[in-house]
Amino acid sequence: MPDAAESNLSKRIAREVDDLRGRSQFRTLEAPSGINLSSNDYLGLASDPRLRDTVADVVARASAMGSTGSRLLSGNAPEWEQVEAEFARFAGTEAALYFGSGYTANVGLLSSILKPGDMVFSDALNHASLIDGMCLSGAKKIIYPHCSLAALETALEGYTDTPGAKLIVTESIFSMEGDVAPLVDLLRLAEKYGGSLIVDEAHATGVCGPEGRGIAADVGIERAILAAVHTCGKALASAGAFVCCNNTMKNYLINRARTFMFTTAMPPYLAGQIQGALALVRRADAQRDHLRRISEALRQGLAAAGIACGASRTHIVPVYLGSNEAALRVAAQLQRDGFAVRAIRPPTVPPGTARIRLSLTAEMALSDVRRLALAIDAAFKTLPQDAPTAAAHV
Repeated sequence: MPDAAESNLSKRIAREVDDLRGRSQFRTLEAPSGINLSSNDYLGLASDPRLRDTVADVVARASAMGSTGSRLLSGNAPEWEQVEAEFARFAGTEAALYFGSGYTANVGLLSSILKPGDMVFSDALNHASLIDGMCLSGAKKIIYPHCSLAALETALEGYTDTPGAKLIVTESIFSMEGDVAPLVDLLRLAEKYGGSLIVDEAHATGVCGPEGRGIAADVGIERAILAAVHTCGKALASAGAFVCCNNTMKNYLINRARTFMFTTAMPPYLAGQIQGALALVRRADAQRDHLRRISEALRQGLAAAGIACGASRTHIVPVYLGSNEAALRVAAQLQRDGFAVRAIRPPTVPPGTARIRLSLTAEMALSDVRRLALAIDAAFKTLPQDAPTAAAHV
């Protein structure tokens, strides 16, 4: 009987893999080749020799290469407490707690602070890590249309007399759209209806706001929100994430967030890498300015060619194609032209909205971006005239 069950499971897995291939949703692991437009290394620090030298120095001075346990057991170290204090100052909050990844930070935060009977209001395009954290919490999840303040307020009004905590959760820069959430208005709605706001700053950290401190700092609400999550694996070219909050929230997470409590700590030398990256990020105004210029140039080039890129206002520029097949075809052509891009398909994005997600970095030259816009236009012209992408090429 166990053998038969295992056989049935194996067959089901094989059928699902075949189904992914049939729907042009099968993915493979590949190393990028050419100008990398899939990278989250927004400031180019991943290859910066200054950060490399910092890491070599902290590794040489490290007392151990491994943490040996969770931070509640043997894995805590002065280095982690120092970098948490420094990152809290950077984020403009009272405290910060480090997690091993942005995913575990979001899951640990939301699954621990929300309870059955609470209500969480989630933007329709929030990241999977936010969605998973909400689902694990047992709270009632209300999804509002992307960045729709009117729909969100209507939803909040519907729960005015309902007991339980109310929490609005949003990204600040949406990872597949490149647009910016209306954080001030979201906070206003949260306060009006007795709720709180949590912001995932993953794609804004290092890139937006004064010294790269994020969108919440840019609009001056960093102390008013319940928590912000800042990741280190993107513009900071490191790893992990900080939940930035007040001291009470930090102490609560240390005692309740399962993804913190039951995870082996990262090696303490990584704290030194994050501190080194943070120092470089604070002084990276020139890179941030260049990134804004080339992002705007790309959007202008695409608009001139009649190619839609939605409401993007940032270094993330989506090119909408609609069908999976069209996205794969355009991606393949761009790869042949020397651009490392990947087709983004469901379930990463909603069905019918397959796209090329262009992620710009400060290392790119303006000439590269102009050439990219021309290459995208040429790739669009190779699509069949009756392809379901006509609305994207307007």
